[in-house]
Amino acid sequence: MMKNIRKYAGISPEIHDSAYVDDSAVIIGKVFIAENASIWCNSVARGDVSYIKIGKNSNVQDLTMLHVTHSNPGRTEETPLIIGDNVTIGHNCCLHACTLANNVFIGMGTTILDNAYIESNVMIGAGSLVPQGKRLESGYLYFGNPVKQIRKLSESEIEHIAYSAQHYVKIAKSHR
Repeated sequence: MMKNIRKYAGISPEIHDSAYVDDSAVIIGKVFIAENASIWCNSVARGDVSYIKIGKNSNVQDLTMLHVTHSNPGRTEETPLIIGDNVTIGHNCCLHACTLANNVFIGMGTTILDNAYIESNVMIGAGSLVPQGKRLESGYLYFGNPVKQIRKLSESEIEHIAYSAQHYVKIAKSHR
């Protein structure tokens, strides 16, 4: 196993053969990376106290940190990080124990905290903060610190989310 892809507590990451993980990215423990997903330069996915699941055709861009939450006193369940299919996560983001449904676009420098839930067909503007437990409704653009619903997405913006994911699938193939 490569030094940057390593076991934690005897559990190895599971990375689909078609996925691309840059040599500088670090993948640790209970991390599941699906078909055609890509993890870019200097990103970290640390699945130590729960698991991380990255869906098909999703991309995690440079300098992004993915982590999870352990069970706290009074809670018995772990809080994983789940990223759906066709998700684009911009450069330098921090996602912690949250869920992103399919077809989501996260702008650069965004932070999404524990138990936040991002529904399908959502765009979040660069530099936003999604607070703990916040749910973002499908079909809208969100922006701010803390994030606020700005306006309904156009059909072309929703199509762009899917385009972005497919574009990164192509770029990853050329990097392989």
